[in-house]
Amino acid sequence: MQGMMMGEPLLISSILKHAATYHAETEIVSSLVEGGIHRYTYRDLAGRASRLAHALGALGLNAGDRVGTLAWNGYRHLELYYGASGSGLVCHTINPRLHEDQVAFILDHAEDRVIFADLTFVPLLEALADRLARVEAIVILAGPEAMPRSDVLPDLLCYETLLADHPDSFDWPRLDEDTAAGLCYTSGTTGNPKGVLYSHRSTVLHGMASCFPDVLDLSARDVVCPVVPMFHVNAWGVPYAAPMVGAKLVLPGPRMDGESLMTLFNAEGVTFTAGVPTVWMGLLDWMDTQGGSGFTTLERVAIGGSAAPGAMFRRFRERGVTVRHAWGMTETSPIGLVATLMSKHADLPEAERAVLEAKQGRPVFGMEFRVEGADGKPVPRDGASYGAMKVRGPWVASGYYNASGSTAHDGGWFDTGDVVTMDPDGYVQIVDRSKDVIKSGGEWISSIELENIAQAHPAIHEAAVVARPDPKWGERPVLVVHLKDGAAFDAQQMRSLFDGKIPRWSMPEDLVVVDGLPHTATGKLLKTAIRNIVSERLSQAAE
Repeated sequence: MQGMMMGEPLLISSILKHAATYHAETEIVSSLVEGGIHRYTYRDLAGRASRLAHALGALGLNAGDRVGTLAWNGYRHLELYYGASGSGLVCHTINPRLHEDQVAFILDHAEDRVIFADLTFVPLLEALADRLARVEAIVILAGPEAMPRSDVLPDLLCYETLLADHPDSFDWPRLDEDTAAGLCYTSGTTGNPKGVLYSHRSTVLHGMASCFPDVLDLSARDVVCPVVPMFHVNAWGVPYAAPMVGAKLVLPGPRMDGESLMTLFNAEGVTFTAGVPTVWMGLLDWMDTQGGSGFTTLERVAIGGSAAPGAMFRRFRERGVTVRHAWGMTETSPIGLVATLMSKHADLPEAERAVLEAKQGRPVFGMEFRVEGADGKPVPRDGASYGAMKVRGPWVASGYYNASGSTAHDGGWFDTGDVVTMDPDGYVQIVDRSKDVIKSGGEWISSIELENIAQAHPAIHEAAVVARPDPKWGERPVLVVHLKDGAAFDAQQMRSLFDGKIPRWSMPEDLVVVDGLPHTATGKLLKTAIRNIVSERLSQAAE
């Protein structure tokens, strides 16, 4: 027997219609690429997304065609999220921080017919001009007065002109909820980037789950500012979640330095924000050196993309801000784990609470996690036994777009590549990436644990730990540090820093000081490049 419920599909257009109907006057505020602040409402968003949907049809695009974007967090990019996906097209957000060759590969692999780009990225498109054979049109996200001139790309279209002659209402199609809606590519640290094709259903379910109190805790009372870029896993789904609850949305544009973010947060009354650790490190460092009045309204910050050091939690906590540590991947839409405390933890000493909050978190409803040992069997959920983390759920990719197969997708589970522990309550602690864990004398050493300890030292701006070959032990850890301006740090201080915090056999013996640490296009430490730096430095020292 089946239930007698209506079969309304879960569609991205339904989010837009809800926000425009029941939160019509709620503001969307954007910091513009060309300077200044733009303000309008969810009602305005719906009207302009409708105009865009008509314009995309007038360009000759058909259902399922890919629409590429090279854009910051702004209102025009938001219109593409809804106008393209809602009309049956696929919104393909491209990470402009990737290498040019990777961007060219992605454009070709996705077969984007049209690209919408902010002014910032015109030089990138000019550099790729001879590799855009599949692209039929390039639209610049600007008005006529700001349109650039390009001898390399002479036929650029103006976004505002494109929208001008179309009506502000659109009959959004009743799509199958499994229809493709969005396309994001991984950062491609181990080969070409891989495409993850999201459906309307997966996107809506992920957005709904993101609003849960134990996830991002979003409501109509919030002012939400996604600092994580809209080209990075759909800004972690925030551009869908915020309209679902009618939260005021603040989009920071290209300016993500400490001063710009602080000014924007306080001016617009931001209560919640989300971003990667490198952004928050810059903001907190700016606050330390420049002072100022501090946060006036900010209550919560979600940190993900890579493990946040414990010192970052403390620095936010000292400023009255609660940290939500989260874990996810492009393949998981991305949110899968969030570290919020349970009621039984309310009376824990602060130090014990901090340990739990610094973990990657507990599974969000809808997501199943499995931690497997080398024998393929589940390891004990004791908070100490290591294993490979696998996941499945309604917003987890079942495979990669336009790819023949994937060793990560096997038996209905996705292998995340993370080595983790899980405790009886489900709190997951990432020990390391499987490719980064240091195997020394038959034991595993967590590079993340060592990095978090190092990051707490007042002289260290940023730290990384990688392995070096060792004839006796197989591998040994090396600490690589980028120091704060004018700071000093030597091998003796390193030994003192780790002494008593970890077993002696897991302590780094080598120290490398660098002027800066390389990062991936999504803000994570680029361990392959760091290993090359270490190899070169240690070779020079041995000569």
